[in-house]
Amino acid sequence: MRSYRVLGQHLLRSFSSSSRAQIQNRVVEKQKIFQADNDLPVHLKGGSGDAILYKITMAICITGTGLWNI
Repeated sequence: MRSYRVLGQHLLRSFSSSSRAQIQNRVVEKQKIFQADNDLPVHLKGGSGDAILYKITMAICITGTGLWNI
């Protein structure tokens, strides 16, 4: 048990002392995408990934509703 705690402390120290990667601010780009007038609902404006997630969610909901009524 002690070895796990020591390992956890070692990993925590190594991650906390490493420098953070610089991330570009892309908020303005995303705002332009989401504010574009392209007749898409806001939950689908993010691209194909959003569409896939939406379809999977709807399939799970429909399947769950169908199984609930059996």
